[in-house]
Amino acid sequence: MNSTRRFEAKIRMLPPYASQKFEDHGSEDTIREECGVFGIYGHPEAAKLTYLGLYALQHRGQEGAGIVCADNGVLTAHRGVGLVNDVFRPHKLARVNGTHGIGHVRYSTFGSSNLKNVQPLVVDYARGCMALCHNGNLVNAAVLRDQLEAEGAIFQATTDTAVLVHLVARSRETTFTDTIIEACKQVIGAYTILAMNEQEIVAVRDAYGFRPLWLGKLEQAYVLASETCALDIIDADWVREIEPGEVVTINKEGITSQKPFEKVTPQQCIFEFIYVSRPDSDIFGKSVNAIRQEMGCALARVSPVEADLVMAVPDSSNPAALGYAHESGIPFEMGFIRNHYVGRTFIEPDQKIRDFGVKIKLNPSRSTVAGKRVVLVDDSIVRGTTAKKIIKLLRVRGAKEVHFRVASPPIIGSCYYGIDTPNRSKLIAHNLSVEEIRDFLEVDSLAYLPIPDMLKATGLNPAHFCTACFNNIYPTPTPDQFQPSKEAVRHIDHSIDPYGV
Repeated sequence: MNSTRRFEAKIRMLPPYASQKFEDHGSEDTIREECGVFGIYGHPEAAKLTYLGLYALQHRGQEGAGIVCADNGVLTAHRGVGLVNDVFRPHKLARVNGTHGIGHVRYSTFGSSNLKNVQPLVVDYARGCMALCHNGNLVNAAVLRDQLEAEGAIFQATTDTAVLVHLVARSRETTFTDTIIEACKQVIGAYTILAMNEQEIVAVRDAYGFRPLWLGKLEQAYVLASETCALDIIDADWVREIEPGEVVTINKEGITSQKPFEKVTPQQCIFEFIYVSRPDSDIFGKSVNAIRQEMGCALARVSPVEADLVMAVPDSSNPAALGYAHESGIPFEMGFIRNHYVGRTFIEPDQKIRDFGVKIKLNPSRSTVAGKRVVLVDDSIVRGTTAKKIIKLLRVRGAKEVHFRVASPPIIGSCYYGIDTPNRSKLIAHNLSVEEIRDFLEVDSLAYLPIPDMLKATGLNPAHFCTACFNNIYPTPTPDQFQPSKEAVRHIDHSIDPYGV
């Protein structure tokens, strides 16, 4: 099969979903994905392969997507608002040419979308052309932007990636890699960065290693991706994970690595295991699917209950629910039927239907749940309003008892490192006790997975994970500890991008 036919076959086999978890967008009651990055160096079909990689990473962001490639000293780019398949129609993708390139998917928010914020950002500057994208959040972005604007910088985009671009452009270092390093030494927070110019790609993972980044190889080409599922889709070999604090440069001379940042204790985001990453990926040295199942097993051990069946809130909770079922001996059932063909918007009938936004996407099987004691497993509870609607549907379909089990601890704090959680005042666990949440959800019992059991389930060093959203212990200063001017805060448009991704 030639490369073009192989590419077309991959497209036909791509999954029909855009996001792995059921979301009721009308309630803003969900952990929102962050972003995904993909890069490839040294392949004649760099744009097509980047497209496939972004498609595999679509779950990490559905607001916008972009690809930039370099060919014979010229950067070509296409970016757009929407899903990867919508942004990159064949005639659009055909205009992006080159043998090395980078791409980005941006996570979904409920605020307005704007093309100027879609990454990779591409600029002409004194040294030529540059494209840059990043996954994470810079907690001091507003302060840096304030300083840069005071010195005459002009911003078009409202993301903190734009701050990085300005810092790189202003650097006096001699090599492209060193300009990236100098910029990174001025920022605080979480980032995996892919940057490129006409000749090379530079990849950076912050010293804490909040977000994953993988290195792969496809024949003679090097590949970079947020998750291994993006390597799998193009049949690239897994080489290794980029280490926390590592900077990798890929050019015609090959690949080089250095660690120029001060060493700190890794603080990998535990929510990558709980929810964000695809279950068929490996991150932080472990299988996401295996870790989620083990979290479900741990949940069954610490919070057993007599019941007739175990169900998941699809789809990201499926592995945890399977783990709970295996450990408890209670049968697992696919009790919810999910409609995968509903987009973000739909027409609601004039005759008001209760919980229409939930029911159009998710429906319990009456024959499965009627008269049964149900254990409902979810990966997390944010505001609780969607969970309440789902539980109500189970009651309406005849469930005798509903026991809610959550495969993570109560979320009591906001994330400042790239995951869009609501303001802590809107987090149900910030305001209510577990018993009060049980009353609100109207379930027969409620239990969360304790922090120590969650960390033990990873099989990794528990000190190497960020758990700030569960215990308010942040590894870096938080944005409220900085004092940007009101003008800088105004320019960081939080309605578009709550944490500046």
